[in-house]
Amino acid sequence: MLRKNEKRRSSRSYAALDLGTNNCRLLIAEPAHFGFRVTDAFSRIVRLGEGLGLGNSLSDDAIERTIEALRVCRDKMIAKDVIRARLVATEACRLAKNGPSFIERVRGDLDLDLEIVDRKTEAYLAVTGCAALADPKAQSVIVFDIGGGSTEIAWLDGQAPHAFADPCKRIRAWDSLPVGVVTLAERHGGIDVTPKSFELMVEEVSELLADFALIAAEAGRAKNFHLLGTSGTVTTVGGIHLGLARYDRRKVDGMWMRNGEISTVIDRLLHSNFQQRADNPCIGKDRADLVLAGCAILEAIRRAFPSDRLRIADRGLREGILMNMMREDSVWREGSQR
Repeated sequence: MLRKNEKRRSSRSYAALDLGTNNCRLLIAEPAHFGFRVTDAFSRIVRLGEGLGLGNSLSDDAIERTIEALRVCRDKMIAKDVIRARLVATEACRLAKNGPSFIERVRGDLDLDLEIVDRKTEAYLAVTGCAALADPKAQSVIVFDIGGGSTEIAWLDGQAPHAFADPCKRIRAWDSLPVGVVTLAERHGGIDVTPKSFELMVEEVSELLADFALIAAEAGRAKNFHLLGTSGTVTTVGGIHLGLARYDRRKVDGMWMRNGEISTVIDRLLHSNFQQRADNPCIGKDRADLVLAGCAILEAIRRAFPSDRLRIADRGLREGILMNMMREDSVWREGSQR
């Protein structure tokens, strides 16, 4: 049915699905003059990688939760008459010994073709999806995506020649750290987090980041250098900083935060208990045990690449997939759109 890269002629809708360690996310969009227009979206916390921080198999409960979310995604793609789709699975399916059998079950039960992407592909898709938010005057940017099971980080060197240029051509170095909010929280505990346990998480991530930090050390010395982050962690930090009574993507996507402002939010979270975090409308009970693990990863990146500016992106891998498919189909060439 909706196989990878399959085409039909009756619609202009494209679909991108990102099945991560923690979330299942779908974006359906149509080409527009300056990018694309989202026509439908879906996001559900499925915790597919629950337990992978301590074992190597997807649990039966996690698989059932994910199958149900994917069923919703399939129905949405059918309703929108999607002409081309790319459905990717990341770290949880890469790590789990039963990842391939899970992919086969999805194909058999739902007729969906999930593609397990490698770490480089994931890093490059994340860059493609959010690089448009980089300061056009910045000669160097560190882009990162804090996931549930892994964290992708890349060094963009030089300025973009034009708006639709492929940002991946500016990647000078990249890495995929085998740690994310789910796996880190499972190893260190995410409910009762103390300053000491938080520091232990930061230290673990800093060790994993050391090789990339050495390779990309000169990035921070470039003119107008800044960090660009995409993930639930950074969007949550942004929403808390703004004091939102309810998370609003329109206010968070593209916002800038100063170094001191980020520190204030992290300190506030570190001195709150689990229930207080769960009650925060930008966190919620489903992510209250993960947010400080994410902050620890963010803190390790900030220490490795000190910057007074962080730009927050509520966009990433799905948007990168859509941009690539539409670029491949030449939808933005003059005369290619009706």
